[in-house]
Amino acid sequence: MAHQRLASRVALCALGLTIAWGVIDPIRAEPRGETRVQFVDASKPTRCAEEDNLYVKLVASGIRSLSLSVEHPPYIETVTSDSTAPDFTHCDMSGDPKHAFTPRELILYEDDSIRLVGHTFFNFWRPDIVEVKVGERIERGLHLLQLLRRGPKRDIEILVLYPADGYWRAKPLPPAQLPDSAYGSSFLFGPIEEDGRPLVAIRALEFDPVTLRFTLQFARGGVGTLAVAETTSQRTRVVMDIGTTSSGQTPFAALRSMFVTTDNADASVAAWREGSGMRSAPIIGFGRFESSRARFGRDSPSRHNLSAPDHVFADFSPASVDSRPWSP
Repeated sequence: MAHQRLASRVALCALGLTIAWGVIDPIRAEPRGETRVQFVDASKPTRCAEEDNLYVKLVASGIRSLSLSVEHPPYIETVTSDSTAPDFTHCDMSGDPKHAFTPRELILYEDDSIRLVGHTFFNFWRPDIVEVKVGERIERGLHLLQLLRRGPKRDIEILVLYPADGYWRAKPLPPAQLPDSAYGSSFLFGPIEEDGRPLVAIRALEFDPVTLRFTLQFARGGVGTLAVAETTSQRTRVVMDIGTTSSGQTPFAALRSMFVTTDNADASVAAWREGSGMRSAPIIGFGRFESSRARFGRDSPSRHNLSAPDHVFADFSPASVDSRPWSP
């Protein structure tokens, strides 16, 4: 009931205001020569708000690098009280695989600007042990890496990685009226495979605190990178290099998220650049489309992870990308 009241209050704040993604994220005619990729809907319905039932595959041949801009939803200014509590109604996870570990938490790196924290959980669905290197330090068996931006009042997470299955989450710095904002959707990049659910197997990774770059050695071969190019209260933008050119047979990147109903979803709308305009569709059932830029998120409030960001995929290129200095 509390979640329903919160969502209703936010919806009333936006009553009479039609928010068009074309205003928030202007869609121009596609520049000549800009690379287009296929976005493929492989989602399925669910009643469980803690299940990643949304699966959008990015497929094309000859792609080497791309960017992802993670931005606040268009209604963020109306949010004064967040909704981030998990909702396990209609969820049955008793059959999920579980592998036991000894839990721990450790600071892998910190300076005046950033902090990197590692965690090992009591159990995890994958048994994989990934080597994590920061400077001369090497740790193994971490299930979560948290990258935080240091601040005068508190440190704010901007990016997390689950090394044992290759899942990433990112978010911008919070808007002025909130102390923090929520994660929602996840993304994958690299050699995506499926074993119960989509994943990217990582053998080892190294973090460079100067460039905010993660270098990944994929278990199936190849080396990829992810670098944080921007983090502000408007967006966090990352640049990814998959380490080889995509084949067009398997996805080189993907979005993973949750949708139960429009008001109970971490993403509910797909919108993409098409010619001189823009198209949009419900995130489940759009089939597939081809575009050089696509946004996945929400245009109306949700009672689940209310402040969670939208995700914009763009800048597809056959060329490798060099890491660039971080611009705070």
